[in-house]
Amino acid sequence: MSQTSPTKVADKTMSVLLGNLATGQGFSASRLSGVKFMRSTEHVPPSPITYEPSIVFIAQGKKRGRLGDQRFVYDPNNYLVMSAPVPFECETFGTSEEPLLGLSISVTPVIVAELLVQLESAPHHAVQKPHAIESAPTDDALSDAAIRLLKCLDSADDTNILGPQIIREIVYRVLTGPSGANLRGLASPQSHFGQITRALNVIHTNYAGTHDIETLASQAGMSVSTFHTHFKNVTASSPLQYIKTIRLHKARMLMVHHGLGASAAAIKVGYESASQFSREFKRHFGGTPAEIASQLRSSLTRFA
Repeated sequence: MSQTSPTKVADKTMSVLLGNLATGQGFSASRLSGVKFMRSTEHVPPSPITYEPSIVFIAQGKKRGRLGDQRFVYDPNNYLVMSAPVPFECETFGTSEEPLLGLSISVTPVIVAELLVQLESAPHHAVQKPHAIESAPTDDALSDAAIRLLKCLDSADDTNILGPQIIREIVYRVLTGPSGANLRGLASPQSHFGQITRALNVIHTNYAGTHDIETLASQAGMSVSTFHTHFKNVTASSPLQYIKTIRLHKARMLMVHHGLGASAAAIKVGYESASQFSREFKRHFGGTPAEIASQLRSSLTRFA
């Protein structure tokens, strides 16, 4: 008689819990700040997206990503670690019968630094080179913690008291796992990775502002040429291309979620020319601002 593995049981438990908690299409908020649910009932072809630094679990369905030459899959067997806000191309696999169901947990440098201080010995994975984004196998301990987090989110008291502790456990287990070097880089401001991550956060926070590459390089403690090299190693793009991409993603969000028109969104994210914005938007997303915003609004409404 065949036996069901603990991993398969955990996947099923997590998908049932997420099926009750995740609503609508795309991301939805939970009771706990920084924790979001993911749901998609359709196949989404490869398209540009961006996440904040986070740990992502997929209980059902699959996502396949690409950043430059790097390829990665996150699914019920593999979680994703995003240690810098880097736009990447992602394909989503879900159906109405078996929707993609996932859990996203925001990660801050503060919580990583606090855990590192408490670690008595450096994780054996610490020597690895950090990556802005990477997937790794999900073990039983991580699955168990994710399930306990989902269960506590059903109760306000459990969320407030147990939620933060379970998040710390999840971050700790990732930190001491095969992708731990990525989170260590997030909390190591003097490393090249940490210096570039700090520059990314500056751009991400003030995406509509004017960013001088020489100033960004100086703030990172690097020459312009060294800054360009390390920036491309982390993001697979140049600083100017990254700034442009972040602005386009922010503009798309403003049009879809806040109802702004293309011209208003262009100004809001720092463009002076609406026509230049429209050209670059179409080149990046494969459609005009109006077309892409309409498609996304329709998708969100259809599954709300």
